[in-house]
Amino acid sequence: MAEALKNRYGPEIPRRIARMIVQVFPAFPQTAFLRDALEGYEALELMPRGRHIARALRKHLPQEVPAALDILLASLDAPHGDSNGPLASFLFLPHTVYVAEYAIGHFEEAMRAQHALTQRFTAEFSIRPFIDKYPERTLARLREWTRDPSPHVRRLVSEGTRPRLPWAPRLRALQRDPRPALELLELLKDDPELYVRRSVANHLNDIGKDHPTLLNAVAKRWLKDASPERAWIVRHALRSAIKRGDPGALAVSGFGAKAEVSVRKAAVRPQRVNIGGRVNISFELASRKTTPQRVLADLRVHYAKAGGKTSAKVFKLKTVELGPKEVLAFTRTLSLADLTTRKHHPGRHRVEVLLNGRAVALGEFLLTRTKN
Repeated sequence: MAEALKNRYGPEIPRRIARMIVQVFPAFPQTAFLRDALEGYEALELMPRGRHIARALRKHLPQEVPAALDILLASLDAPHGDSNGPLASFLFLPHTVYVAEYAIGHFEEAMRAQHALTQRFTAEFSIRPFIDKYPERTLARLREWTRDPSPHVRRLVSEGTRPRLPWAPRLRALQRDPRPALELLELLKDDPELYVRRSVANHLNDIGKDHPTLLNAVAKRWLKDASPERAWIVRHALRSAIKRGDPGALAVSGFGAKAEVSVRKAAVRPQRVNIGGRVNISFELASRKTTPQRVLADLRVHYAKAGGKTSAKVFKLKTVELGPKEVLAFTRTLSLADLTTRKHHPGRHRVEVLLNGRAVALGEFLLTRTKN
């Protein structure tokens, strides 16, 4: 079993932060800070540990927030020991929490801090309260940052404005109307760094969950005279819509037409399997056309849930170029072991192949739980 992340973010973290601060601010009450930062620390998970340290910083740094931020920024490059260990960049998590929770009334100082911190950790979470409180002012600053020399700062523009950023509160205003954020993405769509372009694609994918028509329109426009790098952004941005079988996304991607194929020799084995086991899924695709065709093939499994309901999950198979009357064989092994992201439940599981978004049944299997 993998080690819990919080164990890599142990008591040495606040000690390092204290060492850094005292080098630039000798009056820092290091002993009192560590006493408060470490009280109850062991019982906390990773993110609460960051907030706990931030509260101790608030208590023991100068109470004037701009002065405290000056000290924190001055300490960022102070020697503190191992800077290459696990979760090394998370050393600055408490700093970003401090900005988000205590510097909200000091816009310019907070922006300066976030510009520096995102180049060492990430300010994608700490920028969000400012987008909520000062939307026009913050978005204007982010527009300036689309031209920043640092790819970390440019990525912050896209990642920080994602309406559905994982592990963060949603930006409801941008979720309702994503156009202000889209203006920023337009400035980043041809960024030279994949690191930034991947964030742009993920942001567009977020938008598509609430505004699929808008996503398809942007994708179609961006694909016109697109470089290979921009075409990759569009493909990555459309991935969730294609998994949902969205007709517009399939059409933009070149898979709007029904695949002219037959599904042969479909098999799901074994048809009865215990949780923790595996099933093998196989079938053949036979082209009915006398000319070549591109076919998008994905696998969809309808997982049984508690209470008799089902939940579908799509697994990528491949995009194939089928020649005239060509036959291709597909196989996939499906693990039914419980994961932190998916718990399995006994019941019947239907299996389908999606061909250009259209479902064809392959079979089913019965999942059971071994009795002790």
